[in-house]
Amino acid sequence: MTTSINVDKQSISTFLYKGSEKNAEIPFIIPEYQRPYAWNIDQIQVLFDDIWDFALNYGGTERPDGTYFLGSIVSYENDNHEMEIIDGQQRITSLFLLLRAIYTHLKNAPSSPEGENFIKQTGVLIWKANKLTGAIDYSKTLIESRVINNLGNEILKQILRTGIANENTSDNYSKNYIILQNLFTDHCAHYPLQIYNFIYALLHQVIVLPITADSQETALTIFSTLNDRGLPLSDADIFKAKIYNHLSDDKKSSFIRQWQDLSLEAERADESIQSLFYYYMFYIRACKKDNKTTTPGLRKYYLNEENNILYSEDLMDNLKTIVNLLKVMNKRIESENTEEWVKDTKVRQLLDILSSYPNDFGKYPIIIYYLKYHNENGFTDAFRLFLRKFAKEIIIKFILAPYVNAIKGDILNLNVEIIKSIHPKFNIKIKDETMLKEALKSPHNKTIRMLLSILAYEKQEQLLPNNPKWEIEHIFPQSWQPAYFPKENEDTIRTSIEFIGNKIPFEKKLNIIAGNGYFDKKKIEYSRSNIHIAKEMANFTSHEWNLDDITERNIRVIDELLKIFEKWSSDYDNESNATQIEPTLEEQKLIEKFKERGWVN
Repeated sequence: MTTSINVDKQSISTFLYKGSEKNAEIPFIIPEYQRPYAWNIDQIQVLFDDIWDFALNYGGTERPDGTYFLGSIVSYENDNHEMEIIDGQQRITSLFLLLRAIYTHLKNAPSSPEGENFIKQTGVLIWKANKLTGAIDYSKTLIESRVINNLGNEILKQILRTGIANENTSDNYSKNYIILQNLFTDHCAHYPLQIYNFIYALLHQVIVLPITADSQETALTIFSTLNDRGLPLSDADIFKAKIYNHLSDDKKSSFIRQWQDLSLEAERADESIQSLFYYYMFYIRACKKDNKTTTPGLRKYYLNEENNILYSEDLMDNLKTIVNLLKVMNKRIESENTEEWVKDTKVRQLLDILSSYPNDFGKYPIIIYYLKYHNENGFTDAFRLFLRKFAKEIIIKFILAPYVNAIKGDILNLNVEIIKSIHPKFNIKIKDETMLKEALKSPHNKTIRMLLSILAYEKQEQLLPNNPKWEIEHIFPQSWQPAYFPKENEDTIRTSIEFIGNKIPFEKKLNIIAGNGYFDKKKIEYSRSNIHIAKEMANFTSHEWNLDDITERNIRVIDELLKIFEKWSSDYDNESNATQIEPTLEEQKLIEKFKERGWVN
């Protein structure tokens, strides 16, 4: 199939006037699938200042050959002859607000030949005009936003029709229009001789590069290419447009509302809708037994026709399922999820522990497991066992090999195993587990939070205070006076202070009060803690905490962690073995027949 595009640099005046000549009720459309208008006051200030600086120093009527390039605008003409803006909506919307601010000021200012000239020139760039009389129809603006679930659509209409914005609202249209009014009025007062040069430069010397495609498909391809070269564009926005265009008309509005709701829920989970697509890609890869360590590009993966993911009926439901898990894991939003596992304290504790894993490879198997089995009978018990085993394996791996590439291959293999069984095989390769006991003395900083959470949750049912409301407390403070240990080597002291035996989880507020005080005073704050292992420290009989105490507690803590890890692993292995049902003699004969025919391995 051949495609065509038209690229023709134009002044703002030419670009908008050509649009007004089109046989469309509203020439420029911000379509339903676009993101809401998002430029802030700083971006508006930069836009105005840049054009003002250009007009005074490089353009204006005295330098008619000067040009200022504003950027490209990608669009295509739909069946109603409207130009759907695929890329450049922020710029074109801001230009309309600026033109309206100028028009409003000129209409309210004392009449002058220059003013009357530019009133005529700007009016036909904001509204439709009668082709015979030239009369402006203020009810017919040249641009309209149709972004679904966006109250700003009506606000933009009202500003362009009336020239008035509500100063008490917080939407970007109103705020930006008011700042543009103030900027223009202020510059009129201080630079009255230059203001018409500014308007002239804006209309006739500020250049855009309209890229008009013959179809939405072509426009999106251009949109995608521009993004590859660094312009801000989300893969998820392309997916949204692709899906939207694929749907029948009666399903489009419902999809957009569903998308907007999903986007909001993702934000509540401290994620983005794009990250949901990323996580889901790992699920699809696991289903296809793809364990290659090279991660494919998100856009290419979803737009690959062989994968056939983007238009599947269960896509949005699966993304919603992922976000339901992440709301609990990342933000502890539990009341909205009625599934049985959410009521299980130990499951929530394990998710809390794993939420501190240093990179996203700690999320992929959890998400895949949840997506695959969350509707199965007995899921809660199976999920708890899986999370324990998984936590043990990846924490130990990170302690002994604290870098992403060390775990990547193991995680991708585990993902595939999860699809095969609710009790998947773990083949995470640990080079030398005999080094674990030594490594646990001063584990990698990125694992301390997880290890302290494990110790805390062995002794309490309630969740720890949510991030960042608990901190890693050094019982013997990191700031110390050498005179306190006159016979000890400073390097030995520094090493001991960073032992895990010298650390506890402690509420941030109490930690601030405790500060770096003497141990006897810090015990008062420990007694007020709701974290059981911190409260235990208040019962320590000695009035001081020294290196021998750190060493002794270090041994106890390491032994406790090793016992926990061993129990988690053995509980999982025992359950996995218990669920392996041996085939009957008759079933075994059938299996042998299938093997002979090459149907099974």
